[in-house]
Amino acid sequence: MEETIFNLEPATRAATSLPPVAIAVIAVLILLILAAMVIVLRRYLTQPEMHGMSREEIRARWEEIEKIGASSVMGGKMAIVEADKLLDSSLKSMTIPGETLGERLKFASYKYPELRKVWFAHKLRNQLVHEASFEISVSQAKAALHEYKKALRVIHVL
Repeated sequence: MEETIFNLEPATRAATSLPPVAIAVIAVLILLILAAMVIVLRRYLTQPEMHGMSREEIRARWEEIEKIGASSVMGGKMAIVEADKLLDSSLKSMTIPGETLGERLKFASYKYPELRKVWFAHKLRNQLVHEASFEISVSQAKAALHEYKKALRVIHVL
């Protein structure tokens, strides 16, 4: 009996096949991209992690600020400065990058576009702190505090 030997190799080989090293490099790059996408998506979908101040501390501090702001015009000025500090501390606790509150607000505004509305209050605070003769009305102070409160709610700390 005669044995028949079959040729099991493909009849034609693709001219564009990649070497195994190139395939391995591409696979690693794809895995890195997928891992980065998972990390970004996870951060986007979950509440921000707090480092430093807890949400309870922030809420307690906000209640104090509201009491100060309701007392007088001077109390309103003081409350604006304290609210600005509280927002800054909250963004720092969320590890939002930036050297100043202004830089942190710019960065955080990409994820939380509503934060752009707090710029009015932050600029008012800057005028209070840096201009000796700057005066505000009770309604301006209330509006600024309202914007700070909304900002703290937008970032889910209040």
